[in-house]
Formats: sequence, structure tokens, C-alpha cells
Amino acid sequence: MLFKRLISSVCLCLPLMAAAWEPSKPVEFVVPAGTGGGADQMARFIQGVVTKNKLMAQPIVVVNKAGGAGAEGFLDVKGDKGNPHKIIITLSNLFTTPLATAVPFNWRDMTPVSMLALDQFVLWVNEEAPYKTAKAFFDALKGGPDKAIKMGGTGSKQEDQIITVLLEKAAGKKMTYIPFKGGGDVAVQLVGKHIDATVNNPIEAESHWRSGKLRPLCVFDKVKMPYPEKLTATQSWADVPTCPSAGIPVEYLMLRGIFMAPGVTPDQQKYFVDLFARVRALPEWKDFMAKGAFNQTSLSGQAYFDWLAANEQMHRSLMKEAGFLAN
Repeated sequence: MLFKRLISSVCLCLPLMAAAWEPSKPVEFVVPAGTGGGADQMARFIQGVVTKNKLMAQPIVVVNKAGGAGAEGFLDVKGDKGNPHKIIITLSNLFTTPLATAVPFNWRDMTPVSMLALDQFVLWVNEEAPYKTAKAFFDALKGGPDKAIKMGGTGSKQEDQIITVLLEKAAGKKMTYIPFKGGGDVAVQLVGKHIDATVNNPIEAESHWRSGKLRPLCVFDKVKMPYPEKLTATQSWADVPTCPSAGIPVEYLMLRGIFMAPGVTPDQQKYFVDLFARVRALPEWKDFMAKGAFNQTSLSGQAYFDWLAANEQMHRSLMKEAGFLAN
């Protein structure tokens, strides 16, 4: 009896182990871009698979805050210090928007969680366009008058226009750049022949390619996309040549990453690092990566921080060369 009392006394004196942190209310998932684009599609896909696979007890609510080329979303998260129930998916406007507009924001104002993947850019034309190859398009750009080709893109002084300027510099000719609200709108404009070309992400134009409306000419990367499954009767992502191999010396990859508000705790940060690791392990994620032809590089911790710092400097150099830096 005395032994049992001693054990009971010891147990009462031991501190209760704190449960690992998890969300206690719905998590707001901010998309600093318009609906239908690559970031929006990825966020809504994640929302669906987290719910389907019961990876989180609380729901995820996707909210688009695209104003000011994404500044609305970034400033919202920056200003919600210590709130662990808000996350944001980022694209290259993480770097380009503050550099182009001088909005008071830097990626260091948020808490990095993880890189989910890198997104490709593909040179697209309408299926009925005369350009059957990337070389034919580039030759037409080089040989034609300035501003004869209309290039559609997402926003001004953002990644689409950066690639457009790199193409112009390589060809020695100007194009007419027309900005739209999101990647989905850009693809629809090309289907309707209101523009001549785009540099949409694969997932933004994939359905139109499948339906025979658009044609991919090349990917802005030094290696081909490693997805051999046929999406049309004759072509897969792996069949799309690289732009450098076609004589177009332009490469560009875009971040798809997750951040939290500043001032969250390490446990709260770790919760989402672990959550997205579980998402990336799902078979549905692997299918999503193949559908969108993503580069499946993923990072967290110091490696992610170092990548962000290096890419901020890369974008500063690209935008300075393009004349896009705010005065």
C-alpha cells in the first residue's frame, strides 16, 4: 500500500507533458494572386487533399488577395504577427513586387515554412499559329518589326514580363506586353487569339493543350521536364524541348513555397513543415506534380532560407537589367 502511495505521489508531482501544437480554428490560406493561376490551383488542391486525407482537424480556407501584384496578401500576413492560423503560398512576386513597387515588405518579414516545388515556364502559342517550333517563333520575333508580337502575361514587372524582356534582349526586338490578372486569364486570351504568345506555367495551360487549343514550344529550363505520359495523342511534357536547345538562351524557374506570419513559435512552424511533408508524400501530390510538370525540388529550414536569399539577389539583378526596379 505504501509503495502504491509513493508511486501515486510521484505521478502527481510530474509535470503534464504539453501536447504538440495544432490549429484550434480554421486556417486561412492566402493566395497573393488571382483565381485560376498556378498558385491558386496549388492552394486549392492542397486544401482538398488535406481535407480528403484528414491531415488536419481544422479546415483550410483559401482566400485570394491579389491586389498590388500580391502586395495585399503579403502585407496582410506580415501585419498579423504571431497568428499561426494563417499561411500564404508564394510565387516569384515574393521578390518582384517589393523590388518593383517599393512596398514595405521583404520575405524576411514572414516565417519560412517550406519550398513545395519549383514551377516551370513554357512558351505557348495558339494551335493555329504559324509557329510550329520555338525556333520558328524566335526567328519571327528577330525578323519582324518591333512590337509586332503580342505577349500576354500575369501582371506588370513580374516574372512573365521579366521573361518577356529576356526574350526581347536575346532577339534584339521588342514585343507588345499585355498584362492580365492571372494565369488562367492569360491562357484564355491565347485560346481566343487576342494575343500571340504566353509564358504560362504548365498547369495554367495544360487543359487547353489537351483540348487541342494551345501548343507548347519550349520550356525555359536547361533540362527537359521528366514526365513521359502522353497528354495529347502524340506529346508528353517530356517531348517539349528546352528553350536553350532551340536557340533561345533564356532560363527561369519560379518558387511555389509556404510562409507563415512573423512571430510564430517553433512548434507552430514545425506543425506546418510536417503537414506539407505529409502532403508531398501523398500519391495525389505525385499526380499533381506530373500534371503540372513541376520541378519537384523541396526545401525547409536553413536550406530554404539560403535559397530564398540567393534568389532575391538573382531577381534584383534581373529586374535591374530589365529596368523594373523602383526608384
